[in-house]
Amino acid sequence: MKLILVGGFLGAGKTTLLWESAKRLTERGRVVGLITNDQAPDLVDTALLSRSGASVREVAGSCFCCNFEGFREAVQSLVDGGADCILAEPVGSCTDLSATIIQPLKALFPAYHVAPLTVLLDPSRVREVLQEKQPLLHADAVYILHMQLEEADQIVLNKVDTLSQTEREEIMSFLREDFPQANIGAISALTGEGVDEWLDDILRDRPTGTKIAVVDYDRYANGEAILGWLNAVIGLQWTEGTEPDWEDFVRRLLEVLHDRLLEMRSEVGHIKMLLDCSQGRITANLTGLNDLTCLRKEGSVEGLTALLTVNARVQMSPDGIERIFRGALNDVSNSRATPTIRAFHCIKPGRPQPTYRYDAVVE
Repeated sequence: MKLILVGGFLGAGKTTLLWESAKRLTERGRVVGLITNDQAPDLVDTALLSRSGASVREVAGSCFCCNFEGFREAVQSLVDGGADCILAEPVGSCTDLSATIIQPLKALFPAYHVAPLTVLLDPSRVREVLQEKQPLLHADAVYILHMQLEEADQIVLNKVDTLSQTEREEIMSFLREDFPQANIGAISALTGEGVDEWLDDILRDRPTGTKIAVVDYDRYANGEAILGWLNAVIGLQWTEGTEPDWEDFVRRLLEVLHDRLLEMRSEVGHIKMLLDCSQGRITANLTGLNDLTCLRKEGSVEGLTALLTVNARVQMSPDGIERIFRGALNDVSNSRATPTIRAFHCIKPGRPQPTYRYDAVVE
């Protein structure tokens, strides 16, 4: 069994990569399992990946490192179900994975063959954070991103379909110079470019968890705590006299949220939305305050009822993002649709308390 951890900061595209990888590995004859992770339940990622055909487990309520036993049980459950290749997506604001996840796995569960630690990177974070002196993202959140890259065995630049060849080469050169411990690769999880090559590389038997970063847990804790986390599930009933236009509803909701956060200069880690109807769905996301909103529709979304799942990670207090979200939902719903809150979680993460933390690499 091969266990592949794909880390990376919020909005890097980890879920898209897991979806694309599951499809390609299944085509190769592998039995694939997927594990999602978040500080609260009701994940868009879990709902989406459950449609991939792979078995999915969710570890909610804490990160993998602070609930190592929950993570291990999820892995073992997939193994018991026949999975021979498991991809796991840690929380996007989580770091120190080499010391708290990979080394304990190597020491305590040698039957799990752990792949080199991959950290996925959004090119906009390179431009706006790593190469800019005054980014919108708080300095301690930037610190988390740096630590993720410092401990990576493999750094993979994602979304290269959005870059020119010159931009791609400049960023790759920067990464090779600043993070010499890691192999540097490039993919587009959305188009599939480079994904097979990454899978071929990561499935080879190579050393993993080769570096343990020196992490300041005070900065790490503060970097997570400055983000408000919102997970919500909302039932919707179309009430306007015209035919339902759920695509416009989702687009308007995301745009209103974006506009109000832009006014406040509150950086976005990510905002993800999934609207499910009986015969189709709409996915939408925003991965940065200065990014464009993205929306995709699959199948028919013409029913009078729908279920909307929303995950938002924004640089403001939980009360602040809750107030903005509820206001935007009410404004966009207006006389068009009646929303009914089915689940609502609005938190800030607590201080990381890993189950294990190894201070040396396990050979």
